[in-house]
Amino acid sequence: MANPLMQRLNTFEQIKLLSDGRRLSILRRLMAAPASLSQLGRALGEHPAWVRHHLVRLEQAGLVELAEVKTVAGVTEKFYRANAGALLLQEMILPENPGRPTVIFSGSHDLAVEALADQLGEHLNLVILPVGSLDGLVMLREGLCHLSGCHLLDLSGEYNLPFIQHLFPDRDMRVFTLAYREQGLMLFPGNPKQVRTLSDLLRPGIVFINRQKGSGTRLWFDHEMQRLGLPAEQVRGYEQEVRLHTECARLVRSGEADAAIGLRAAAVQAGLDFIALFQERYDIVLPQGQADSLVPLLDTLQTSAFRRGVEALTGYDTKHTGEQIPL
Repeated sequence: MANPLMQRLNTFEQIKLLSDGRRLSILRRLMAAPASLSQLGRALGEHPAWVRHHLVRLEQAGLVELAEVKTVAGVTEKFYRANAGALLLQEMILPENPGRPTVIFSGSHDLAVEALADQLGEHLNLVILPVGSLDGLVMLREGLCHLSGCHLLDLSGEYNLPFIQHLFPDRDMRVFTLAYREQGLMLFPGNPKQVRTLSDLLRPGIVFINRQKGSGTRLWFDHEMQRLGLPAEQVRGYEQEVRLHTECARLVRSGEADAAIGLRAAAVQAGLDFIALFQERYDIVLPQGQADSLVPLLDTLQTSAFRRGVEALTGYDTKHTGEQIPL
């Protein structure tokens, strides 16, 4: 089955559906965050039955999908989200602000990239698709985004460049360092389960939450477990995958998981304990042909204001931020 993140969702029927401003409003709400029927109804001032009617149409068109089902105080609610294809469709075909250029970023989830999008608000509408490092580069290769971000450690010990050279042997690419960032074990405050090392994840009663296949964090974790001779598939929760560092942190904070591998910045935001495991280089990748249109973004990387904002997230080193890395 084709990966929905790789499909060009631009059929006439899909565009026709979004010509209805009510459905477009629902889609935009779900792009910001998953929501239930009742939450959408309150936000839009409409009855949940009205929302359900339009959600069904959006779901049938492949623009909206069921995210999860929650039961709170005996009430079960379905939470929906816009899929990545819907995001591409809206921003590339039906942008909310056509007077401001829209730039599609796909790649590994990163809090500094989100800070970059905030600072670019006056110049560019940076739409972020957190699909993982490998899928982000594949989408860039297929022309489904303008730039990507990755933190892929090669067996040679080099970050990102071997993967870029392999995927783009026939193209002139540009690589810029976003920042060095720290990752490690995110743990419930006080670390009640006394998780100290990766081997502790194999202990009975420890629940882990994993990142999705193709993410740089997942590749590091699988490789490190193999290097240490630890059977990753025996970790309870190994098959539970999420896309975002912040989602990992939320699940640990809520007690649904005891541990996850993620950014120090995400752990600090959630008030979690953190044990550092490694530092990595996160790079921005773009075709040379996009460089002129992305001047505002590249210029912002060089500013002291951006660097100060990234360092304030904690766990980031911006000493080399904005430097171009020769391929």
